[in-house]
Amino acid sequence: MQKNSISQNKPAIIKKSFGFLANGKEVFCYTLSTKSGMELDVINYGASLVSLKIPLENGNKVDVVLGFESLSDYINSFGLPNAPYFGAIVGRYAGRINQAQFPLNDKVISLTKNYNLHQIHGGLEGFSKAFWEVITADSNSITLEYCSKNGEENFPGEVVTQITYSLTEDGELKVSMIAKSNQDTILNLTQHSYFNLDGHSDSIVNQELLVNASETLETTSENIPIGKFINLKEHEFDFSTPKKCPTYIDNTFVLSKENAIAATLFSKKNNLKMSVLTNQPAVHIYVGGNCFNQIKGKENANYHPLSGICFEAQNFPDAPNHEHFPSAVLKKGETYIHNTIFKFENL
Repeated sequence: MQKNSISQNKPAIIKKSFGFLANGKEVFCYTLSTKSGMELDVINYGASLVSLKIPLENGNKVDVVLGFESLSDYINSFGLPNAPYFGAIVGRYAGRINQAQFPLNDKVISLTKNYNLHQIHGGLEGFSKAFWEVITADSNSITLEYCSKNGEENFPGEVVTQITYSLTEDGELKVSMIAKSNQDTILNLTQHSYFNLDGHSDSIVNQELLVNASETLETTSENIPIGKFINLKEHEFDFSTPKKCPTYIDNTFVLSKENAIAATLFSKKNNLKMSVLTNQPAVHIYVGGNCFNQIKGKENANYHPLSGICFEAQNFPDAPNHEHFPSAVLKKGETYIHNTIFKFENL
């Protein structure tokens, strides 16, 4: 992974100040766009997506992701009863790790705990609260980098991660993640945007969900995988044919085909469809976004428990503690590669 200066070969990206961290570092918001009218706002705090505006057939645009208007709101959201991680990159390990520990190379690694006795979404700080350096940027693509030091949240190895967000003229938001470590470690990244095709200030209950999966992970009451699978045939979360979004879901769906359509979301109101494609073995689907009347969303929106739906393309939660789950080990010198596409179509 090579560092480059911000690209001068393509039209300039729009860049504006988004606030300052406690250590004095300035966070910026970068606006990407396409000729067809897509617009994406990204901040380099958590490499977070703030806004994603999609053009509709009627000439209007709809902002389909939840977010905040100020850096302080993003920072303060981690103090909510259930931190939403709006639009952030989650790492080093997305999802839960049982007892905040795992075996690696005949040793037991003990991590920081931030979910009862367990770890979730990378621990107390994690990638979602990190300051990411912008490596390259132009009008429709941006690459951000974060170096996670050896021992961060007690994970072994120094891990350098680059995230590239790019927009295409075909209505796609492409998310590409690559990472390398100087020691054997574990890694499981995801993009944690909350989508709402009716608009970020609406509810997802009237949208239709389809998931191309025949199994989901069986979990404990704390949503920790126990190593078994549940057949989705005739199950309430069988979304093999489109059904209305559930009012509660926090489940990992096992994907059978790499780079195929993992899930789709459809808004009858806006006649808009989003397809999720990924090379990851699972997609964790979660309905939420509640800000508990403590923090207002963009445009003074009051985000509630049904404000958005996440499609967290990733490895299985707690995979390092289950030998028959896909391996989450990133060997020294090897490259972690994660590709996810969110494709939007007017129907």
